[in-house]
Amino acid sequence: MFNSYLEEIKTYEAGKPIELVVREFGIEAKDVVKLASNENPYGCSPRVIEAIQKGASRASLYPDDSMYELKEALSDRFGVGSENIIIGAGSDQVLEFISHVKLNQNAKILRSAVTFAMYDIYAKQFGAKIVITPSFKHKADEFIEKIESENPDIIYICTPNNPTGDATKREDIFAIIEAAPKESLVVVDCAYMEYVESDAYRVTPKDFLAYENVIYLGTFSKAFGLGGMRVGYGIANRSIIDVLYKVRPPFNITTLSLLAAIEASKDIDFVKRSVAGNREEMLRYEAFANEHALEYIPSQTNFITYFLGEKNNSSQIAANLMKQGVIIRDLASYGLNAVRITIGTAEQNSRLFEVLANELV
Repeated sequence: MFNSYLEEIKTYEAGKPIELVVREFGIEAKDVVKLASNENPYGCSPRVIEAIQKGASRASLYPDDSMYELKEALSDRFGVGSENIIIGAGSDQVLEFISHVKLNQNAKILRSAVTFAMYDIYAKQFGAKIVITPSFKHKADEFIEKIESENPDIIYICTPNNPTGDATKREDIFAIIEAAPKESLVVVDCAYMEYVESDAYRVTPKDFLAYENVIYLGTFSKAFGLGGMRVGYGIANRSIIDVLYKVRPPFNITTLSLLAAIEASKDIDFVKRSVAGNREEMLRYEAFANEHALEYIPSQTNFITYFLGEKNNSSQIAANLMKQGVIIRDLASYGLNAVRITIGTAEQNSRLFEVLANELV
């Protein structure tokens, strides 16, 4: 009855919502700590809330489909032309556009061993082959070897990487790009780039405009705190953007989402405060890991990955924490006995440390 490729696709597993914990375990919403979806624990800019409230009466109207103001804000921020920008309902939708213009049953994608699950889901929808490097890190030599042997149509570099948290050095990103055939599209997925501390790992969209086969992806869902509004973007050479526009549906983000993103773009100080708070609390997570002899991946994001070793089971621990009102992300579906934990506020993190310490063997 349905397309046969669907049999091979596992439904994307999103972080458990607060409402589920309230329903299943009878815990009041105010007592639930959600650290599973890498949302900004500090919320969003007050300017955004004010803009949404004032703009609520416009919900019956379609948004400005040119998205002029948002593109101008991104253009000023990154030093690129508005013609180099495409807006999506989250950067996920831009990934979907990319899949439509590049993938078919004869195509291939290349990714690291552990990375964002949607790359595979979109590939399978088009019957494309999935080529995987041996390591979860984006090692240039491994990517180059696969590029030379497999000639992939799309190459995904997720940096910082989700769900592991590590970032790829600039020199390795450019080594992979230089090795890619001109017909291959290199997707540099940078949803967490605002959290990167070191210049050795930081890239900007402007770094890639000279390439006719590279696109930078960003989002307002993380550091800008607009996860619920679903606004992302792709920035690339105009030859790429023009093609992606052929598959973009009209009015693909909402009127209120557009208003929110425009206002969020004006409050960079909010982003800086969020990033500073994240860095301060990340030190507590590293200290907790060292205290409890947990292996972890040094993170350049707003989350951290803890490996739980032989004595602890990630699925069991995640389930036990959820029963106590603390939601984290189990990474068993990625083949890892590990959990991914969003860096929350000081109060949220103290609660997490308390319940997790009691669960560790």
